[in-house]
Amino acid sequence: MQYDHILIRYGEMALKGKNRKSFIIQLQNNLKRQLRDFPKTTVKRTQGRMFILLNGHDPDAIIKKCQNVFGIQSLSLAVKVQNDEEQIKAAALWALQNERDIRTFKVSVKRIDKDFPIRSQQMNRILGAYLLSHTSGFSVDVHEPDLELSVEIRKEATYITSSVVQGLGGLPVGSSGKTLLLLSGGIDSPVAGFLAMKRGVQVEAIHFHSPPFTSDRAKQKVLDLAEKLTHYGNKIKVHVVPFTNVQQHIFREMPENYAMTIMRRMMLRISEYVCRNESILSMTTGESLGQVASQTMESMNAINEVTNYPILRPLVAMDKDDIIKISKTIDTYDISIRPYEDCCTIFVPKSPKTRPSREKVNQFESQANFSDLIEEAVNGIEVVTLTGKADMEEAFNDLF
Repeated sequence: MQYDHILIRYGEMALKGKNRKSFIIQLQNNLKRQLRDFPKTTVKRTQGRMFILLNGHDPDAIIKKCQNVFGIQSLSLAVKVQNDEEQIKAAALWALQNERDIRTFKVSVKRIDKDFPIRSQQMNRILGAYLLSHTSGFSVDVHEPDLELSVEIRKEATYITSSVVQGLGGLPVGSSGKTLLLLSGGIDSPVAGFLAMKRGVQVEAIHFHSPPFTSDRAKQKVLDLAEKLTHYGNKIKVHVVPFTNVQQHIFREMPENYAMTIMRRMMLRISEYVCRNESILSMTTGESLGQVASQTMESMNAINEVTNYPILRPLVAMDKDDIIKISKTIDTYDISIRPYEDCCTIFVPKSPKTRPSREKVNQFESQANFSDLIEEAVNGIEVVTLTGKADMEEAFNDLF
């Protein structure tokens, strides 16, 4: 006997009512994509559950891959047997004996197939008594057991599981539309992208590159960050914007204390063009309220004026320690701290305006012609598509 299946459980997707099927199909497709390096595996759906047929593949490697997939609440190795009392007993005994450091257990039977002749509570007692009589050193604890042995009696078969591995939760990537992530080389924006993906959002990215002030290594740093994010969803397109001329014009012609505000407004104008061209319905930033001068409520108000697109800010209520913790967990932190500056850090004014007004920023912008510079930047956009084939080490314990 051996574990031949992985049982997938999903949390809030089960509450989606009439839309639930589309969410589950999206999760199934995402799982298939994540397991493309395991060609013998099969992902199948049954009522309220999803299963991966291992077909000889290493279960530990597949579980690690599954831990990258949003929409999975938890998962367990499973033994599949026929809906036969003796087969269920044998499989439950095998599962219990294959666990280590276990002294207490409980049995939880779910009789989804109501044609099965033994009711759930009666089957609990039958299995508990059988396991105690065929083992030594174990006892039953129904309140805080070392192990909960779960038995699901379904129409097609019975599945026995023991240990539970936590997943990322959330919603399947691709089930909640698409967003354009303003991806710098810093710590915050990759975490914002990750959290947007947790809500089922498909991410594309835009990066503002200002050579020769920002180097090719700075650009590669951003592509490496985007590559990390592909491990939690689908491929990611990165729109690399040549921003040098726009940025130089701002810091040459605009008042210094308003330059940062105007620069970010230009970024949103260019991002809006990409959104329209790519049928993207929102933008996502790594802004956290009050963290820097451009992230005060007044700054956000002045910057947002240039677009009607919704701007998602997953980090808005987090402090820096919260953000760093997640960045380390998703393996982007070490990339983010590489010493290659992005366009937001090379032209930092000495005293940026923390409470800019819309009236003044519009007055300053009206004194200069940015249209041609924005058009030039848009026409020079380079698109890099990342597929997520690079290997990475997953570590998700105690993420949230």
